[in-house]
Amino acid sequence: MSPSPATASDVLSVLIADSNRMQAQLLTSALRRRAEFRIITCPMDMPSLLHCAASKSPRVALLSPNPAVSSAENMAVLRQFHLAHPEVVKIVLVEASDRALVINSFRSGARGIFSLSDATLRLLSKCILRAAEGQIWANTEQMNHLLEHISEVPSLRVFNTRGQLLLSPREEQVAALVAEGLGNREIARELNLSEHTVKKYLFRTFDKLGISTRVELVLYAMNNGAPRRAEWLAGGVSDT
Repeated sequence: MSPSPATASDVLSVLIADSNRMQAQLLTSALRRRAEFRIITCPMDMPSLLHCAASKSPRVALLSPNPAVSSAENMAVLRQFHLAHPEVVKIVLVEASDRALVINSFRSGARGIFSLSDATLRLLSKCILRAAEGQIWANTEQMNHLLEHISEVPSLRVFNTRGQLLLSPREEQVAALVAEGLGNREIARELNLSEHTVKKYLFRTFDKLGISTRVELVLYAMNNGAPRRAEWLAGGVSDT
């Protein structure tokens, strides 16, 4: 038996927001061939996104970052759209799986990243349907970016008034974890160190910064610190 045609209740409303008009037209033309989708289009800017979301009530939005503006501006649009309409499932369309773009897209509310470079209509349709069902869509490379990111030990570079680094790499990690609210036992577990060693690093940090409490360290880090991607440091490493 051939599958029955999609009923009105089965049709999924999909918004395509793309700064590239030709790409938007190609995507729209392709997806409109699928009976399970109702396609809406709009430019990739906040006023257009908010208007379409309010008037058309899409279930899923395919969002293509605008290459004419910075990545930070694109992520700001995604985040504002997500905060205004968290019920809309966001899928970001990318040409390549740039690490920062992948991480920031998920951090800003995306539920999926779809690479256009190796795309097929069948795969894109599957991505839309799976995301609408509540699943996360990411390929192996994108998932590895996320796993690497969440497994990194945070680090906090601390400078004096002359812009000179004050702490060793391990002290930077301890300061970052203190700033995140972890206790000495939790820091020791995170860094694979003994609590005694963590205390030693903490006291050395206090001495270098001229402070005496964890609260002062948090405040100092907020005012004088800059987070950075940390390289893994083995538990037995020694530094000065």
